[in-house]
Amino acid sequence: MTSISASPTAGTASPLTVHFLGNILTFRARYADTKQTFTVIDVLTAPNAGPPPHTQTDQEAFLVMEGLYEIIVGDEVRQCGPGEFVHVSPGVMHAFRNIADTPSRMLLINFPGDLHESFFVAIGDPLPAGTTEFPEMQAPDVPKIVATAARFGIDIPVPANA
Repeated sequence: MTSISASPTAGTASPLTVHFLGNILTFRARYADTKQTFTVIDVLTAPNAGPPPHTQTDQEAFLVMEGLYEIIVGDEVRQCGPGEFVHVSPGVMHAFRNIADTPSRMLLINFPGDLHESFFVAIGDPLPAGTTEFPEMQAPDVPKIVATAARFGIDIPVPANA
């Protein structure tokens, strides 16, 4: 017998969507919806966009759905297309960047999930559900991003000349 578990708002509430550093992040499974286990985020990334190298205390995984990403994990640099999966262990330096000429899309899974979800909610700019057009890019507020990330177990090393 198969059991399906859904949050009380499943199917009735629009998913949360935010913009952060050229990424439109739509939360498909939130931490509270997964019995405090993981978060799944549908990520649409503008060409040449992506987060800076960072480490974190939670695990992260990427499943590329469309386009082409450069994904760096530790010393390994990979070009990943549709269907490719990358896992990042806690504490390992990593980053990704869309290297296609058009938007690329991936699923981002964090576990346990609470830290990244809380970080994106705190730092991201809210967007209407279903948004696929990128807002005009502004220069990032690096000190604010670094300080906010640190509150959620994410370390973004900043070069001395930044």
